[in-house]
Amino acid sequence: MTLLKISKMGHPVLWQKAQAVEDPSSPEIRQLASDMIETMQDAGGTGIAAPQVYHSKRMFVFQVSAARAKAEAERLGFSLDDEGDVPLTVLINPEIEMLGVQKDEAWEGCLSIPGLMGKVSRSRVIRYRGLGLDGKMIEAVATGFHARVVQHEYDHLDGILYTERLETPRKMIFASELAEYDEV
Repeated sequence: MTLLKISKMGHPVLWQKAQAVEDPSSPEIRQLASDMIETMQDAGGTGIAAPQVYHSKRMFVFQVSAARAKAEAERLGFSLDDEGDVPLTVLINPEIEMLGVQKDEAWEGCLSIPGLMGKVSRSRVIRYRGLGLDGKMIEAVATGFHARVVQHEYDHLDGILYTERLETPRKMIFASELAEYDEV
């Protein structure tokens, strides 16, 4: 495995629509997925998309701990009875569908925009599907933080950074200021 360099806001790869993966089980895609997982974990991220590591491919990896999902649900004031850990997932050529009209606004960070966070409105419940490394379909309904992570990573595949989803630049803050000024 190899740690990959993370592309930063402003690099053209982050503004492009990523290309479909032709063979999800190819050795090259398996290696890229493995390297993306190692890079995400080393950087302390919850997810990372291929464009963030200079590969214009429609794939991302993510993992959500039950503790993080529960903390986010409590913060937003709804119960999270059934959702536990979301295991490490590689999703290739994904599609997402928004379920319902409820949205939540919450702080997001991004490995490609280090040190900054933005308050972004996202759908509370989504359905996603895509291929795993074995070529089999993965399909799930996600709520809360799990849904937010998938939507954030999916946006990367269409060349969208969370900064483009902000209602106003005033909804952006340095992470170091967040604890003191969370009312932005």
